[in-house]
Amino acid sequence: MALGNTDLKRFNAGLALAGLLCAGSALAAPHKEEIKVLVVANWEVGADKGDEPGEYQDWVERLHLDEERPIRGVQEKLRRNADGVYGIALKSGSIDLHALALDPHYDLTHTYWIFTGISGVNPNVASVGSVAWARWVVDGDALREIDDRTVPKGWPYGLYAIGADKPDTLPADANHYGSVTDVAELSKAYPLNQGLANWAFNLSKNTPMADDPAIAERRKAWKGFPNAQKPPMLIMGETLGALRYWHGPSRNEWAEKWVKLWTKDQGQFVMTNEESQTYQLDMRTLARLGYVDLNRVMVLRSGSNFDMPPPGVPITESIGDEAPGQKLAFDNNERAGEPVVHELIANWATYRTHIPGQN
Repeated sequence: MALGNTDLKRFNAGLALAGLLCAGSALAAPHKEEIKVLVVANWEVGADKGDEPGEYQDWVERLHLDEERPIRGVQEKLRRNADGVYGIALKSGSIDLHALALDPHYDLTHTYWIFTGISGVNPNVASVGSVAWARWVVDGDALREIDDRTVPKGWPYGLYAIGADKPDTLPADANHYGSVTDVAELSKAYPLNQGLANWAFNLSKNTPMADDPAIAERRKAWKGFPNAQKPPMLIMGETLGALRYWHGPSRNEWAEKWVKLWTKDQGQFVMTNEESQTYQLDMRTLARLGYVDLNRVMVLRSGSNFDMPPPGVPITESIGDEAPGQKLAFDNNERAGEPVVHELIANWATYRTHIPGQN
């Protein structure tokens, strides 16, 4: 149908208005702030600075993250300094992480992430106050569980992989999960960029770790555990995340073997907490959608308490015994990560496009 003169004028006016609206939208597009390094903590006690520290405060104060920036859709705010270092405490968990990724004001395409926080530490490997750069984050949530008092003879515990027929073995049949056809798809080990992790460790390994006289005195109880009796150390080792708060020698044995199982004997269980696995799943989703680069993700955890009691101490007296070692763990976590932050910023022209530790 041909347009009359009046209709043609209206059509052309509509096109002109649409063009103006598009131009207005383009002009209104927010300026994107490029986040160079983002330190991610899980919680904070009280204020972000100026009072008793939580997981976040040492980072805020020592890196001078003094300016607050809003995140669209959530109450939590980013903090930043003039160099392009940002920080966030995920006080609302994954909601804050997703909101940040979706906020059009921020550019995360070249961001280096340091997921931090305190953990229970494996006394076979390290002591309270020690810090570990992870190569894998291992998920300890989805599994089969039966009461340890009713396990078959010869089983060490009643925890084992869904689809497996006993503890410490991989599922024999991937189709136990329905649509999954490859056992590798069932993996509970989320690999990090090991080249980047090794680079971060080598950059920070000579950083002096703080110690505390009260914690040093408590270490003496760990007879037969030489690494638990050492002063705080900086090492490489894996993080196991599980929503349930487990404790005790049997569960520590399970954690050691669970990490080895899913990392094909390449990983070593050092730290355990309740959120690392959740955030790594989030990051994988955001990476698939193109918001973040998984190759730029690092995990740095520090031990505030042991994941089992020392010899001769009832298990119910040691579970949740985090308070004495927390401040030391907060301190050393930031000490270990700060050299990595400073190096990334000092040589940003290189690291923006070239990830360190890559061939």
